Amino acid sequence: MVKVTEFQVKDVVNVSDGKRLGNIEDYEINLTTGKIEAVVIGSAGKVLGFFGKDDEVVIPWRNILKIGEDVILVRYKDSGEGLQHDDREE
Repeated sequence: MVKVTEFQVKDVVNVSDGKRLGNIEDYEINLTTGKIEAVVIGSAGKVLGFFGKDDEVVIPWRNILKIGEDVILVRYKDSGEGLQHDDREE
């Protein structure tokens, strides 16, 4: 088992281009099944959740490829299917 706090300190890296996307700031959990449906990555420009871009990247759980000791590898494409910026707060 892994604790949520252990996930939040790992860097999230996109395998498509090798870029660091940021860190996990939140989770989308299906209340019916109790399963994590997606992770929310805060923008790299934010400091403690403030003073940065408002864009968040939502990555479906199925797009997490590998969880390592230091990094989480994900498949993310800006125009990719099932991957989107979170526009819920607009």
